[in-house]
Amino acid sequence: MQYVIAPPAVVSVPVVGQAARFPVHRIYCVGRNYAEHAKEMGFTGREPPFFFMKPADAVVAVEAGHTGSVAYPSLTGNLHHEVELVVAIGTGGKNISAANAHQHIYGFAVGLDMTRRDLQNEMKKQGRPWCIGKGFEQSAPIGPITPLAQAAGVEQAEIALQVNGQDRQRSTVAQLIWSIAETIEHLSAAWELQPGDLIYSGTPEGVGAVVPGDTLVGSVEGLVPLSIRIA
Repeated sequence: MQYVIAPPAVVSVPVVGQAARFPVHRIYCVGRNYAEHAKEMGFTGREPPFFFMKPADAVVAVEAGHTGSVAYPSLTGNLHHEVELVVAIGTGGKNISAANAHQHIYGFAVGLDMTRRDLQNEMKKQGRPWCIGKGFEQSAPIGPITPLAQAAGVEQAEIALQVNGQDRQRSTVAQLIWSIAETIEHLSAAWELQPGDLIYSGTPEGVGAVVPGDTLVGSVEGLVPLSIRIA
């Protein structure tokens, strides 16, 4: 196959215990999926799930034991962290039932949904799409993927984020408004999920701003932590 320009490189994420990597197809994100985070954003209750997307090349894949570098993005003075459990899809499908959802999961990882909050809020005020606040370069850092069979208990695990060694976010994955299985059911009703898709499942309360020089460490009990530095 010949192309008129060089095709982009395949975006991929390391896998725990393997040399082979996980190729990324799409990135789906779940909005306001922890009750306390919904409250801090001005919402309450179990609203129907909603989704937004990031481009695959928003990924910053960080190897175990390393600290990745994320550039402070342009056009913002209010860059926020959002630590999340990420679901890696290994088998695609459409209209997947919650009961069968785990058959489609390859594994789990720790991720960060970095957000230009000021730009997002301005777009919300104008009733416009807020892709500019969410879908920019390096907005989806992620650590190594732990295969499903090695991630027992992850959906009840503690999830946390520290900035420069100080707690910012701390909760449990069990506090998700829409569980991982329910999220896959809703998501696959709207899109046909594909192998290589990543689902950022939502963030708990405590989101806040970071500045150049800050070091962020995200964790989900039982998974490889994610460490990045804002450059």
